[in-house]
Amino acid sequence: MKKTEELKGMSLEELQGRLAEAKEEYENLLLQKATHEISNPMRIRTVRREIARIKTFIRQHELGIQKK
Repeated sequence: MKKTEELKGMSLEELQGRLAEAKEEYENLLLQKATHEISNPMRIRTVRREIARIKTFIRQHELGIQKK
């Protein structure tokens, strides 16, 4: 998967920055959903999975599984 390969090459700081951006996007999507202004509701699912994927790589860095 292209996204996974991209995340593997990132440092811990880059992953944490990417996580913050994804969380912000997720919050904005939820707000759009609440106000019925969302154009692509499936984007919520995609972003939520991206957040989980990033958290997995962060945890691998913490455990030393992923090379720094």
